[in-house]
Amino acid sequence: MKTNDVNHVIEQFDALPMEEKELAAGIIRKAYAEAAREALVARAKTAVKNAKAGKVRKGKLADLRKDLRA
Repeated sequence: MKTNDVNHVIEQFDALPMEEKELAAGIIRKAYAEAAREALVARAKTAVKNAKAGKVRKGKLADLRKDLRA
């Protein structure tokens, strides 16, 4: 999203009466939560796909640290 778009949304929001601001804020919170859930589902699906394809390694914390140093 462009900065101008964000500024426009904020200006429109500021112009609303308090009751409508509360309603709009609730709608935005719910939409954000849903978008976050969808992103998490997508990440989980990718993780499962990678695990099934054998692209994931298992190990202990020490193994991870060793890999990160390499």
